[in-house]
Amino acid sequence: MFNQDTISRFQNIETPFYYYNMEVLGQTLAACHAASSKYGFHVHYAMKANFNPKVLEMIQSFDFGADCVSGGEVMAAIEHGFGKEKVVFAGVGKSDKEINAALDVDIFCFNVESVQELVIINDLAKAKNKTAGVAIRINPNVDAHTHHYITTGLDENKFGINTWQLGDVAETLRGCKNLQFLGIHFHIGSQITDLEVYRSLCIRINEMQDWFEDRGFKVKVLNAGGGLGVDYYNPDTNTIANFEGYFKVFKDFLNVKPGQEVHFELGRALVAQCASLISRVLYVKNGQKKNFLVLDAGMTELMRPMLYQAYHEVENISRQWAVGSGQLSSPGVGRSESSEDKPTHPSPLTTHYDVVGPICESTDCFRKDVPLPESFRGDLIAVRTAGAYGEVMASGYNLRTKAESVYSE
Repeated sequence: MFNQDTISRFQNIETPFYYYNMEVLGQTLAACHAASSKYGFHVHYAMKANFNPKVLEMIQSFDFGADCVSGGEVMAAIEHGFGKEKVVFAGVGKSDKEINAALDVDIFCFNVESVQELVIINDLAKAKNKTAGVAIRINPNVDAHTHHYITTGLDENKFGINTWQLGDVAETLRGCKNLQFLGIHFHIGSQITDLEVYRSLCIRINEMQDWFEDRGFKVKVLNAGGGLGVDYYNPDTNTIANFEGYFKVFKDFLNVKPGQEVHFELGRALVAQCASLISRVLYVKNGQKKNFLVLDAGMTELMRPMLYQAYHEVENISRQWAVGSGQLSSPGVGRSESSEDKPTHPSPLTTHYDVVGPICESTDCFRKDVPLPESFRGDLIAVRTAGAYGEVMASGYNLRTKAESVYSE
């Protein structure tokens, strides 16, 4: 729910834009920090979720590390004050250029995803007379029970090393003198809300660390990845993810030996609820079978609904205070002033709309058949829970101008 002062402020801002509620971000980070530090766990922020500079600045202030999946993210982490000793670099396709850049700044660890990658990192480190810390990303074949496009821990996925390849991994590690084996890494998927999945993951981690230690490898780091989901359906009443329950699963079921560190890589759970995409209604198209709200934001500003049918709450915030209150919200910038387009009193009617964008693609649809107050040109529409994989996935398709970011502070 947006208060009236915030909505009034929005009236004078060009849409579309990303609105960041920094108070929500701070509360979420504080909750994660409290829940993880209780057990001495280490949290790395998955930068792919959102690398807005102000967001990174606040995350870094909580002393989290950084989980990076490109050379650009590694450099951004260092530039925004994340200590190099807390930067990890994952990714199934690290280029030589990216590996060299990470070696140059002496990051903590490479999460390695193939036997061939071990050899490449060793050779590049040797050329620089350096030793690279590595953790082996293992496919535990644990089903995350999430969308198949964001599942990453099955044998059929491109990520990680399958268990039948571990013999080759051990042999290669013994021959790579410029690598320091730090531990094992897992990441089974994203938007996981069933915590029982993580119990299954703990069992596999326990088995895998025993496998390595039985072969003479000291496992210092147990990296369980991330993937904790958020409530896209109730962003106001269930704003903060279940960090307490999440970390307690690992405390209860992970076999942590003396001297070991437990690491996590959380992204979505930290930033998703802190931002909304704010747009305006350009046109209302009423048909016999379908009604459309055509917004000035589309798949170029938020790709998730079009990429993997992700759900986002859609709200007409111009009408949320008007309906039933006896007052009409101020008309938005660009609202038509014609009598048929500007009602003289709030409408109590609910209409079902397909909420679509302006992009020249049929897939450019946020949601279909959305019940909303009767809506008009110029109304402000909020697409909620857009803090993760919103701004970072924006594109210039159709030569669209990049949407700006607006902050609560």
